[in-house]
Amino acid sequence: MWEKRDYLPWRKTRDPYKILVSEIMLQQTQVERVVPFYTNFIKQFPTAKKLAAAPLPAVLKAWQGLGYNRRAKYLHEASKVLAKEKYVGQKLPGVGPYTRGAVLAFAFNQPEVFVETNIRTVFFYHLEKTTIYRSLSDKELLPMVAAVLKKSKMQPREFYAAMMDYGSHLKKQGIKLNNKSKHYAKQSKFEGSTRQKRAAKLRELLKEGAPESELKKYL
Repeated sequence: MWEKRDYLPWRKTRDPYKILVSEIMLQQTQVERVVPFYTNFIKQFPTAKKLAAAPLPAVLKAWQGLGYNRRAKYLHEASKVLAKEKYVGQKLPGVGPYTRGAVLAFAFNQPEVFVETNIRTVFFYHLEKTTIYRSLSDKELLPMVAAVLKKSKMQPREFYAAMMDYGSHLKKQGIKLNNKSKHYAKQSKFEGSTRQKRAAKLRELLKEGAPESELKKYL
């Protein structure tokens, strides 16, 4: 049996804002790295209104070290929408179908259908010995996820938590099958990349107290 990661701080809330923060932080970033950043970020910005009222430089400073700083900018913009109205799954800056579905499932227990890296791993692992095992797109996986969700008769938030924990367990066993996805692209190295140079410049500008207009050039 795989480990249930109920200790993850975002598993202990139904607040759509806090779940949105966790989902955006988890994009292209390992869970273990996200936990301390999430905890500190929520302490500093416990509500969408607090985040919306904060200046962008303060948000970026709280995000420093997590990488992909543009995510902080999108989250800041999204919080301005959430500060004015209740989250009902509306379109938010930087929020795609997966993140939107995850927030609706975990915050509101809605039976949304979505795919992420751990869910892909689970399905590819169990499809490996079938006749349909091949490179598949998320669009092709979605009906399968929907069918398993329905058949499981589980609450959506419990179903997705279990799927993600199972996928994480498989990866720790050395089973990494996301290259079977049609969307797979090997991540480029950070060392010596343009991303690294932009991040270094952004840190420098934050220390100098540069205006938002200047900071945004490096996001």
